[in-house]
Amino acid sequence: MVSAAIARDVVGVIGNVISFGLFFSPAPTFYRIIKRKSVEEFKPDPYIATVLNCAFWVFYGLPFVHPHSILVVTINSIGLAFEFVYLTIFYIYATNKGRKKVAIYLVIEAIFFAVIALITLLALHGTRKRSLVVGVLCDIFNVMMYVSPLTIMAKVIKTKSVEFMPFWLSLANFLNGVCWTTYALIHPFDLYVLISNSIGAVSGLIQLVLYACYCSCKGDKNNDESGNGTKPEAAVQLSATSNGRVAVQV
Repeated sequence: MVSAAIARDVVGVIGNVISFGLFFSPAPTFYRIIKRKSVEEFKPDPYIATVLNCAFWVFYGLPFVHPHSILVVTINSIGLAFEFVYLTIFYIYATNKGRKKVAIYLVIEAIFFAVIALITLLALHGTRKRSLVVGVLCDIFNVMMYVSPLTIMAKVIKTKSVEFMPFWLSLANFLNGVCWTTYALIHPFDLYVLISNSIGAVSGLIQLVLYACYCSCKGDKNNDESGNGTKPEAAVQLSATSNGRVAVQV
């Protein structure tokens, strides 16, 4: 019989693979930015938020905060590297205003992370207390990212079109949530990984149900297209933002 430890590792590795795909999914967006030498209407907000999210999950998975979480550390370290690459590309091709925004927010995040890390290490003793504080913060950030597609879901219902909610991304989000929820339930039980990712699994399932309901609909083209057959600026921005919010793993 397969031991709980082996089963947990297998599920965690699968979760790492799925999460890697999610982290890699914005690559075409940044290839477009490099090719056109302009960030156009794309915004850095999702990637800035993901940096903080990944940083806290890496911290959470360290042995002196929450032992037996090496697979949480590995994928979020990779995700952190991806986000820094994306933001570097954005910084290079952004306007001065865009560069200033990226720099300011990253400095704020670095200070916030440093303060929490110092408080956790110096004021809290024992992995149980440290896991509680860091785990709650991780869940808050993760839940915010998991529920971010709600605006896209509302648009799907309003326009009866799944144009801005790609099927494969929705499926990956669902599988990612299910995988990490399963990982959290296997001994040793991990409440903080369970909370945010069970919500993520439900969010992904709702997206898939919406896709099934509206994938055959033509949608309200008047809402999404201009008279010359091109997407209006607002629609392009929505598409870019929705595809950027892929940091949904633990």
